[in-house]
Amino acid sequence: MSVLVRDFGAAVRRFREASGWSQEQLAEHAGLNRSYVGEIERGSAIASIVTLDKLARAFNVPVERLLSHSSDGVSVAARPHSTRVDPASAR
Repeated sequence: MSVLVRDFGAAVRRFREASGWSQEQLAEHAGLNRSYVGEIERGSAIASIVTLDKLARAFNVPVERLLSHSSDGVSVAARPHSTRVDPASAR
């Protein structure tokens, strides 16, 4: 599992717990299956952009908030990736 997927799942869990919701309640608010919410939180499922939008709407936050809440306070988008490929060198 990638760091991005793991951190996103942890962010979803933190937002859910801060909202005082169970996984089932979040699933209802977001129009998702409860077991899928659990998989996202554990980092065993990779959420689509549509699912990301559904979760952000359920929490009433911009999508960026879900992607920027890592456990160490560093934005997921700002993390250095050792596996990042320079598009120019991939040609």
